[in-house]
Amino acid sequence: MNLPNKLTVGRFVLTGAFLAAMFSRSPLNDTLALVFFCVASFTDFLDGEIARRRKLITNFGVLMDPLADKILTCSAFIALVERHMRAKLNGELPVVFQFDGHDVFAKVESWMVVIIVARELGITGLRLLAASKHVVLAAERYGKHKTISQMAAIIALLVMDAYGEWWPWLHDFFSPWTPWFALIVLWLTVLLTLVSGLLYLWRNRSLYLEDM
Repeated sequence: MNLPNKLTVGRFVLTGAFLAAMFSRSPLNDTLALVFFCVASFTDFLDGEIARRRKLITNFGVLMDPLADKILTCSAFIALVERHMRAKLNGELPVVFQFDGHDVFAKVESWMVVIIVARELGITGLRLLAASKHVVLAAERYGKHKTISQMAAIIALLVMDAYGEWWPWLHDFFSPWTPWFALIVLWLTVLLTLVSGLLYLWRNRSLYLEDM
């Protein structure tokens, strides 16, 4: 197994470690979850760069690398729904601002996860259909921006959850602006995910319309 593929497999292992940290209750579990996710995200960049520069692209990598990304990001968003629901009930979720007398939180909602997961499943299904017709669908620019925005949103949300475990001066630095940043990036991510998915389906509509 070459190095890029080892990094891809390592990302599956790191996803398991990340989820274990997310669902455990320990003094530093949120910080550990943040570290595991950041390392896993970095391996996503690293394995692609190494594979291209050293010409180590394999069928395993082509299939498993995007799958590892999807499992990592979708697992994170699903886990954050439960985390934020519990934090809101316990009064631990910071209020970003108030609108019409209601508190607004940087919070992952269930409908957001439905859009994100449905997009990933839909595009994966389209690529499988294309492969059955011996057509290779390349990743598009919007899709790449979507992936970057998803990882940025998850990291921002994890920082928001974790800074309460840090030294007071770090807490004081992150607490004023991190919830705002997390809220903005989260909504941008949902928008990019939806738009990129719809554009991808529209541009490749001939693949599935001819079989309908």
